[in-house]
Amino acid sequence: MKDPGCGCCSAWVEILRADGFEVGGGEERQATLPARYKRDSGIPLQMASCHTARIQGYGIEGHVPAADIRRLLAERPDAVGLSVPGMPYGSPGMGAEPQREAYDGFLIRRNGGTSDFSHYAAA
Repeated sequence: MKDPGCGCCSAWVEILRADGFEVGGGEERQATLPARYKRDSGIPLQMASCHTARIQGYGIEGHVPAADIRRLLAERPDAVGLSVPGMPYGSPGMGAEPQREAYDGFLIRRNGGTSDFSHYAAA
């Protein structure tokens, strides 16, 4: 679920499509629906970002790299999904990767807790 006018969300979608993922619509204009969708999907507030996706029963919150999604699907942990909270520069869809700032990906556990899943160093 994303705002149809959001350029970074659209860029993330195009990156996933180029990596072989099928990505559906999910555009929403009403301000309260994305927040409700995140909550109902088990995404804690501190893990929120600008868009939320679903794949094979997992929530994907924010600019999560395709490699992390593939790892999640291969390992199949008992979890809500993954998040790259905020909008870190250089994450997929958020600007030039060669100028990337350091960021972390988190596994969101079913009890609402999180654990480190991946780390991307500054470029």
